[in-house]
Amino acid sequence: MERITAIYYIETPYDPEKAAAVLAGEQSSGTFVAVPGETEELKRRFSARVESVELVETVKEPAIPGATSKVGQYHRAIVKVSWSIENFGYNLPVLVSTLQGNLYEITQFTGLRLMDIDLPGSYGDHYKGPVFGIDGCRQLAKVQNRPLIGTIIKPSIGLSVEQTAAIVGTLAEAGIDFVKDDELLSTSANSNFNDRVNAVMDVINAHEGKTGKKVMYAFNISGEVDEMLQRYEKIVNRGGTCAMISINSVGLAAAKKVMDQRKLAIHAHRNGWGMLSRHPLLGIDFKAYQKIWRLAGADQLHVNGIQNKFWESDDSVVASIEACLAKMYDHKTVMPVISSGQWGGQAFETYRRTSTVDVLYMAGGGIMAHPMGPAAGVVALQQAWKAAVEGMTLEEAAKIYPEFGASVKKFG
Repeated sequence: MERITAIYYIETPYDPEKAAAVLAGEQSSGTFVAVPGETEELKRRFSARVESVELVETVKEPAIPGATSKVGQYHRAIVKVSWSIENFGYNLPVLVSTLQGNLYEITQFTGLRLMDIDLPGSYGDHYKGPVFGIDGCRQLAKVQNRPLIGTIIKPSIGLSVEQTAAIVGTLAEAGIDFVKDDELLSTSANSNFNDRVNAVMDVINAHEGKTGKKVMYAFNISGEVDEMLQRYEKIVNRGGTCAMISINSVGLAAAKKVMDQRKLAIHAHRNGWGMLSRHPLLGIDFKAYQKIWRLAGADQLHVNGIQNKFWESDDSVVASIEACLAKMYDHKTVMPVISSGQWGGQAFETYRRTSTVDVLYMAGGGIMAHPMGPAAGVVALQQAWKAAVEGMTLEEAAKIYPEFGASVKKFG
């Protein structure tokens, strides 16, 4: 039978091989004591298997609370554990419960992080993956050979429907490719979801009729499942092309239910990501995380940004972009969404480190707070990326392009 292998980074005061065996038992057929019915035949078929244990280092202080070492030694190791596909079949929530469930509670560990998942070939046949991905999003936005340039409506919450539509009109005229609701807004006291869709799509559809270009707008549909499906259909009926889901908030099964409709590009916002990943010896690495959401059907997935306003390092961001762009089965490739304190200045380092333009480059304040106005903010980002790809320095681009030069004075 096919097997799924998970790679963990662990810390334990015990023998790492024995701790790994506890993990394998707890997350399959075993428990803390032998029980009737756990026959050798059952264990051969359903027990998890420790495939390898590679000691990395030994430290004197534990990363997080757990078992206490009597000799002040905590061993860190890379552990590979595999399960038969018979244990969960094609059930993503049960897969996640197996790979990321009670194992975090096990006393033997003073650190545990899921680093990667090796999924069998049949998963690529069973799950369809993104319906649009990079190529489809490019076609929807009519953008080739450069990043999609996007922004977030700011202030995040508090603008009226009419104010939001007016901003979208300004951005559309400036040549924006993508706009989204902030994750804090779905329906508020002065911005009803249906009213906002109607007002924004009136502007977007009118702009398309005039120019032939339809701006992608990611309306935040996050909510209860039935509510999300109703909002999804509202967007479809008004001619929209994109919906945003706060995937960690609504959960895997609910998000996949929406993604399975396969009519709109899904902008997967990972707000809450720090809770899952900020500690280096707890949670999940993005390399593993993005595989789950690609199976579910996300078309666009947040990866943070170079020199961002949050905690994540540039190396981590680059690794996340590379993970998204790596081929996965014959599925379409998810589009990395670069965001968090971005303006045109980071385009140069982003392109230098990744050598790709297959990204959605999001700037909220970097566009909306441009000293010459939001329209100039859009132009400045386009100029920055053009200069970066052509091999210019930031300083050279600032002298050539007035809009970008103004943003350097403001943000640089």
